[in-house]
Amino acid sequence: MQKYAVYDKEEIKKSIVSKLQRHNGCSLAEATEKQIYNAVADTVRDQIMNKLVATRQAVKQQKGKQLYYLSVEFLMGRSLHSNILNLCETAEYKQAFDELGLNLQDILHEEPEPGLGNGGLGRLAACFMDSLATEDLPAMGCTIRYEYGLFRQRIIDGQQVELPDTWLDNGNAWEVPKPEESFEIRFGGRLEEDWSSGDLHVKLVDYTPVIAMPYDMPVVGYDTDTVDVLRMWSARSPREIDLKRFGEGQYQKALEVRGLAEVLCKVLYPEDDHWAGKSLRLNQHYFFTSATVQYIIAAYKRDFGPDLHGLPDKAVIHINDTHPGLAIPELMRILMDEEGFSWEDAESVVSHMVAYTNHTIMQEALERWPEDMMRAQLPRIYQILQEMNRRLCEKLWKAYPGEWNRIAGMAILAYGQVHMANLCVAYTFSTNGVSQLHGDILKRSTFADYYGVMPEKFSAITNGITHRRWLMLANPGLTSLVCEAIGDGWVKEPERLKELLKYKDDAAFQENFAQVKADNKRRLSQWLILSQSDGFDPSFMVDTQAKRLHEYKRQLLNALHLLVLYNRIADDPNFTMPPRCVIFGAKASPGYRRAKQIIHFINAVGRLIAAHPRANKMLKVIFLENYCVSAAEVLIPATELSEQISTATKEASGTGNMKFMMNGALTIGTLDGANVEMDEAVGRENIYIFGARAHEVEAIYQGGLYQASDVFERNQEVRKAMTQMIDGTLAEPGTFNELYHSLLFGEHGGMADPYLVLKDFGSYTMAQERVNADYLNPQKWLSMAIANTACSGYFSSDRTIAEYNEKIWRLDPIEW
Repeated sequence: MQKYAVYDKEEIKKSIVSKLQRHNGCSLAEATEKQIYNAVADTVRDQIMNKLVATRQAVKQQKGKQLYYLSVEFLMGRSLHSNILNLCETAEYKQAFDELGLNLQDILHEEPEPGLGNGGLGRLAACFMDSLATEDLPAMGCTIRYEYGLFRQRIIDGQQVELPDTWLDNGNAWEVPKPEESFEIRFGGRLEEDWSSGDLHVKLVDYTPVIAMPYDMPVVGYDTDTVDVLRMWSARSPREIDLKRFGEGQYQKALEVRGLAEVLCKVLYPEDDHWAGKSLRLNQHYFFTSATVQYIIAAYKRDFGPDLHGLPDKAVIHINDTHPGLAIPELMRILMDEEGFSWEDAESVVSHMVAYTNHTIMQEALERWPEDMMRAQLPRIYQILQEMNRRLCEKLWKAYPGEWNRIAGMAILAYGQVHMANLCVAYTFSTNGVSQLHGDILKRSTFADYYGVMPEKFSAITNGITHRRWLMLANPGLTSLVCEAIGDGWVKEPERLKELLKYKDDAAFQENFAQVKADNKRRLSQWLILSQSDGFDPSFMVDTQAKRLHEYKRQLLNALHLLVLYNRIADDPNFTMPPRCVIFGAKASPGYRRAKQIIHFINAVGRLIAAHPRANKMLKVIFLENYCVSAAEVLIPATELSEQISTATKEASGTGNMKFMMNGALTIGTLDGANVEMDEAVGRENIYIFGARAHEVEAIYQGGLYQASDVFERNQEVRKAMTQMIDGTLAEPGTFNELYHSLLFGEHGGMADPYLVLKDFGSYTMAQERVNADYLNPQKWLSMAIANTACSGYFSSDRTIAEYNEKIWRLDPIEW
């Protein structure tokens, strides 16, 4: 039962007008849109802060275990609309806005998109925070308060250009600074050992200090009083200026004291193809993990007293991928150096308190640090890692006697590098994959040797998305239709969406479902015209591939198919197909040259199609600039075909696939990640599956027979399209030579076509032909689309969080 009454429309109106007068000295008629946004946000925030105070009091009184969810990114999206939704006050705020003459969309547009995340890792973390609060579970998300986030993407002359994302220019209406909970983080320095007491005591001296100051952003649970927080750590220098040097006239030197603190929190994922960038990333990871661990210990002492042996009973640290893995040796350091624990006692606490989610099997993404860098920048952490590694290898020797190479592959320190994934598996109590297929791959391949000696640690929990943001907020038309058909019980129990299955062949429901999709397509086209002057004919099928740009996600396969379709249209005056608008949304890492070339290639194909008088009547290609949560909220409800075409075994799970499914898009995809479970949930008759299966891909990588050149020679359409890559059809000759060579010859002795674009091309083309045939049968298509929405409830992050809590965290819900 809620303790706090909701605001009615009169209270909302009064609050908005009052805040404009008090904070800005103006009336509603005089206020700017930014001032109105701030007044509305402050009104919503007032309601939230009452609940936040109550949540903290309840957690303290009930003395339960709390989750600390550490992630280098949280892709939160805008908060105003979702907070109003989760407060269950959408109708009241709409009435208030109408009577005040305000437009909700204009107000929402004033909110900056927080630059705290980039892709699926960060969006998953954001969905988890929403579900944790909704399920009344006490939790704190922990990350870095990036000043510029990743970057703001522009497409100029078909190519990606990166601009600073200055999202904090006008402040953040939702954050609460907590300077009283700041901590000192120490970098560099040297170690002094003291054996005078008979035991070893290590002291770090001559270090560079940085102050970590937290900002808390509330995360509101849906229809509950629980408010969890996202804690963002910001770096400050202990001194802003060296007054002695300033007084001596050494003005630049006087400001150098701020050096490390100045750069730590500037950007998400600084380029790490050089030593300085890699060094900055390492410092970032230690900065926020050390600050978080110090806070956890301080909070425990405040609430439970000085004896830290009970920590695992009251706190669980969850590491979202390897980036926060330094929390493990940092917790060891504090327990031993500052709290007097023996090594054995410290290790026992750590190994019962920390859990790890793996998000990738890609070897290049399994994080490693040069040992020399770790030794220089974090000398005490490196010393602890050495001892952890020694003890680990002793245990592994007993399991695998004489197998030096196997043990080296499992070691924390090996071949001059610190292997973070091995650290996370070895010294946590739980390691989970994020789909059933991914969990199986971890056990039989990626961490097979660890599974052989520690099988009890491994599990798989399929990812999920919050249906509140991705259906209720993003697609109000479909939400209303669903509620009219089956009531609103699915809002709290999303798996009840299955009740829609009885309407999938109902003519009236199909007509209404089609009308919602048509309205969303028109909205998307208008939004694109306003945002980048590039709309489309809403009668076209909307076919979307929106995700981070990486070769394994195979945007190149999609683009190559578009070039083949163009050739069919250009070469055959009788060729026809259902008109299709293909939309790409993706950012390429600034240093990932190949990914940026793929963006250039996509846009070059789009220009070629647009210039052809017949082709542009059947095909349109749009590259959506600066893809983000707010863009996704417009794009996903309008999409009819979702491209989930990664090379099998490479996508751990995916969450975009679930969002599109929930909004009635049909999936064309490989049996990769959570696509496998989507296929099982909706039935093969309602999804377009193609391509090599996981076991076939693994066999190819182990030396199985596959030659990309065979496809090139046998498939005339592929051969022509690839020739157009380099002959001047798309751009200056040679522009896309690197893409051509990677597909046909490979690089540096590696295999050609490493992500099997050409291998799967024929199967993909046939699946697309099935798509076209079904799209020409509206009743069949709508039946399939409705079935996808109906079967999407399992993929709610509420279910995911319930599984994590049952299998790993064991938190008690807050009692209201």
